[in-house]
Amino acid sequence: MKIIGINGSPKGEKSQTRRLVLGVLEGARATGADITFVDVCALKIQYCKACTTCYAKGECIHDDDMPALYEKLLDADGIVLGSPVYINSVTAQLKTMLDRMADSVHCLHFTGKYGCAVSTAGGAMAEETAEYMNAAMRMLGATTVGTIGVNFMGNPDAILPAEKAAKELGRKLTEAIRTQWKDPAQQAYYADRKAHMKQLVLANKDVWTHEFDHWNAMGWI
Repeated sequence: MKIIGINGSPKGEKSQTRRLVLGVLEGARATGADITFVDVCALKIQYCKACTTCYAKGECIHDDDMPALYEKLLDADGIVLGSPVYINSVTAQLKTMLDRMADSVHCLHFTGKYGCAVSTAGGAMAEETAEYMNAAMRMLGATTVGTIGVNFMGNPDAILPAEKAAKELGRKLTEAIRTQWKDPAQQAYYADRKAHMKQLVLANKDVWTHEFDHWNAMGWI
């Protein structure tokens, strides 16, 4: 079982979000998972230009670190996303990574994967930001198992119980993968998303040839 954790904080080893991502990974490792930690802010990932080349060819016009990171994500069974709150949402670095995955939204490349998310904030919106990251993973096809959001409000010790909860979340993530846990509400959401994406891909099959071929290969069309 492979679990990858992505930290979207630019603060390096001083990052409180990093501590939570590592906590989830540690909980997963304690149950036997192979873990990988990635500091996305240390990578060179360029902005999506909405050129739709990936829809047609399954590849991006940019020559940067995203393809290698993407291969790691596709190779993982579980994904942990982490970001501090920057004006009510994730950091620009993590958002740039997510924006480069539009082809995967159409192709539902994370189908069968599981995920969770963690976030920290000086004041507010940590839980909402963690849920945003989970929602992004669900759009990609993954099943999410939980969030942790810490609003410090001047209390630096708030990280301590959150780290303990993060380890529990890591164990929960691996258990969901082992049992192939299904959530009825998420299953209904996926069914709607799949129907919507099928119509979108079919409507553009003459130009989004890569995506149309993917859907055919998956037996979804």
